[in-house]
Amino acid sequence: MLVLVAPGQGAQKPGLLTPWLDLPGVTDKLAEWSASIGMDLLHYGTEAGAEEIRDTAVAQPLLVAASLVSASALLDGRDVADVAGAVAGHSVGELAAAATAGVLSPADTMALVRTRGRAMAEAATVTDTGMSAVVGGEPEAVVAHLEKLGLTAANINGGGQIVAAGTAGQLAALSEDKPEGARVIPLKVAGAFHTHHMAPAVDALAAAAEDVRTGDPVLPYVSNLDGAAVDDGRQIVRRLVNQISASVRWDLCTETFQKMGVTALIEVCPGGTLTGLAKRGLPGVRTLALKTPDDLDAARELINEHTQTA
Repeated sequence: MLVLVAPGQGAQKPGLLTPWLDLPGVTDKLAEWSASIGMDLLHYGTEAGAEEIRDTAVAQPLLVAASLVSASALLDGRDVADVAGAVAGHSVGELAAAATAGVLSPADTMALVRTRGRAMAEAATVTDTGMSAVVGGEPEAVVAHLEKLGLTAANINGGGQIVAAGTAGQLAALSEDKPEGARVIPLKVAGAFHTHHMAPAVDALAAAAEDVRTGDPVLPYVSNLDGAAVDDGRQIVRRLVNQISASVRWDLCTETFQKMGVTALIEVCPGGTLTGLAKRGLPGVRTLALKTPDDLDAARELINEHTQTA
């Protein structure tokens, strides 16, 4: 079985959309989305530098746009349920996964991610907060150590990686007092995402999502909240809203993939982060990261191998 996944914030790179503009209809689609959300995706995806696209209000719509464009190119008119056995996304990537599964229209997805990015960026200005990766150590001991310092395990990614989030003071204390056997790496993000510091953003996204039309997913949608495979569209949207202030449990998503019998994983653009985690957490599973259209032939070949043997 093959699973299709979408990356989260931090995966963006300057020029990530440039090679995709050579595909028919992509420039027009990005221009349409840009006009509807009031953000020049073409500029940010082709000309903007690393610092410009690090802004949460920019990074999130840019990432989801790249994921939707590359997923559409990969499917090339095929029904996603005929290609994959499940979909999932990491943090903001969950919105791209929801659109791919038919829960949300691409236009509504872009409108929601624009609201999400702006609201999370605004919430991050209230208090001086941030995030640090904690690599290594025993997971339960690491989580307990973070709680002792007042920090939240915002991302439990599996493969020996946990992301801590909290105030600048709490993160400074973590750098001085590391969990046993672990390294601490400060991350270049302006906010404690997936913690109580994001509560105002939850309210903003909830209001934006209230009247959005939803459908039930056409294939299992694996949720960051608890790794559950969810089949109700409205429940998925509620989870997307509440996930802003809840920990990302990618480790539990990985466990669900294992239980499903996943044998291959394709990560849509900008791929790399989740395939890296899969190499550690899903040994023996074939992985492929979509970075440019040059990767499409190999990805389709992998899909064909799995659909023919399913």
